[in-house]
Amino acid sequence: MNDMTPMKAPTHVNGFDLAKIEALVAGIQRDPGQARIEFKVRSAWKGQTRSDGQVESYRLGGQEIRRDFHIAADEPLELDGSNIAPNPQELLMAALNACMIVGYAANAALRGVSLDRLEIEAEGALDLRGFLGLDASVPAGYETMQVRVHMSGNGSPEQFREIHAAVQATSPNLFNLTRAIRIEPELVLA
Repeated sequence: MNDMTPMKAPTHVNGFDLAKIEALVAGIQRDPGQARIEFKVRSAWKGQTRSDGQVESYRLGGQEIRRDFHIAADEPLELDGSNIAPNPQELLMAALNACMIVGYAANAALRGVSLDRLEIEAEGALDLRGFLGLDASVPAGYETMQVRVHMSGNGSPEQFREIHAAVQATSPNLFNLTRAIRIEPELVLA
């Protein structure tokens, strides 16, 4: 018996609901104002080198959406911390990796590529003389970071190269870390 029933296109790839992504894109194309997304994190000092970041909400297309997350940060014992959470540099790398992982997984899904593995390693070295203000010629942060993406699945090498190029062009955190962001610090004395 020859079954000529056409195969249904997958509705979910890599956990992404393709119809939901398509609806989001169509909504933004109809009304570009729906594309604006605003994030905010409030962080409070918790003693020594500890802090707690709190995420209460974000805004998407003018609508506030409630959330409730805490992000702990600390320093290792060797930097006079209590070592109860990742330090800010590790959180920065984790944020970069997490942002790019969303991009790789979504771009793969949109191309019908199912992933078996997706891991990103970020690393960098900074010189504490800059952070400690011991040498004005030493930058306080990274001059370079290395990022390695390990990815496999049912895609062709060309598809994986396309996915990689798309993420390099569209990852918000990669963009943020590779270009200068105008930051407007304001001191508010209590």
